[in-house]
Amino acid sequence: MSSMVHHKRETCRLCHSRNLRSFLSLGPTPLANAFLKSPEEFDREPAYPLDVCFCADCTLVQLSDVIAPEVLFRHYNYVTGTSDAIAAHNIEYAAAMASRLALQSEDLVVEIASNDGSLLKCFKPYGVRVLGVEPATNIAAIAREAGIATVNQFFNAALAPMLLREYGPARAVIGNNVLAHVDDPQDFLAGCKQILAPDGLISIEVPYLDDLLARLEYDTIYHEHLSYFSVRALMRLCEQVGLVIAGIERVPVHGGSLRMLAGHREYFGEHSSQAWLMVAEEAARDLDQFARYERFARDVAAHRRALCDLMHSLRAYNKTVAGYGAPAKGNTLLNYCGIGTDLLPYTVDKSSLKVGRYTPGRHIPVLPVSTLLERQPDYVLILAWNFAAEIMAQQQAYHDRNGKFIIPLPAPQIL
Repeated sequence: MSSMVHHKRETCRLCHSRNLRSFLSLGPTPLANAFLKSPEEFDREPAYPLDVCFCADCTLVQLSDVIAPEVLFRHYNYVTGTSDAIAAHNIEYAAAMASRLALQSEDLVVEIASNDGSLLKCFKPYGVRVLGVEPATNIAAIAREAGIATVNQFFNAALAPMLLREYGPARAVIGNNVLAHVDDPQDFLAGCKQILAPDGLISIEVPYLDDLLARLEYDTIYHEHLSYFSVRALMRLCEQVGLVIAGIERVPVHGGSLRMLAGHREYFGEHSSQAWLMVAEEAARDLDQFARYERFARDVAAHRRALCDLMHSLRAYNKTVAGYGAPAKGNTLLNYCGIGTDLLPYTVDKSSLKVGRYTPGRHIPVLPVSTLLERQPDYVLILAWNFAAEIMAQQQAYHDRNGKFIIPLPAPQIL
């Protein structure tokens, strides 16, 4: 495959050390959001290594293989506006930021990787100016149609001066579920700092490494997610660009995330005491020790055996199984576990961008959610397990007909 699409890093993307130690290989894997339109595409589907490394010098957990962002993100088929749980999260998030910063009508809120503008819409009641920066052309168009001003470009430090010149400094710069996607996190955060007002805050949400390990969330590993952050790694990253962690907390979204508030060192002075406390807690749980990641890899292999045993036993008893959701994480799970249409004939999803297509790698058809009641499978494997409570509530009619749900992680569980 062309080096324009894929390359392998030899150094850590945080500290540039060469002391990278691989601990988990999920095998050659297609891109998790590269859904296929027809069976004619199956034979020419590309796959890339999906190997996870630990930097023995700065402890950042990361992928060594990098796919060009233009391939991953210029046309995207994940929209944030389809989940009730994310909608509620966004309302709470906007309220918390508006309160923390005492936002006024003249203030600017910039969201990087703003997707369809769902979060920025939640800032509208506060009367502030909002601006999205979104690289996916199709998703940026959706946001603009919804009335959210959106710059259709990849964000980096080189873009920041133009944004500052045209829109002025931002009291809040938001980057939710994007920092882990960039190959140069220092450049990204430096760009955020450039457009940040002196008393403003950069608000970053990333999936939390501690939750990934504790809950065995290995399906959240895919090519878009280049880094898996601890508080320690975020602290080091902030220090590299002249920022400090002004606040940090755990939030339940996406299976467990960190919400970090970072600001200018000149204004905030030092990292918050909570950040230092969490760094100490991480050390107590061995997040800085390679042996912890070797244990994680063994647990991942054991989980694959357990899930495959369950799926094969259901088939042996002539039970029918469908999937719910076509999330990127589900494609890591299906490909690593080797679950194809013989065990999972179809999955269903609410997104019109995915229905009618086939999952990457295992080529499972994605059908409308209404299919569950039409076909009434015996079991539903919830691939979008981070929204399991919402999904099961919405599918009460399926459950009332004696349908059962399977939660795949951290251990396969039938509900």
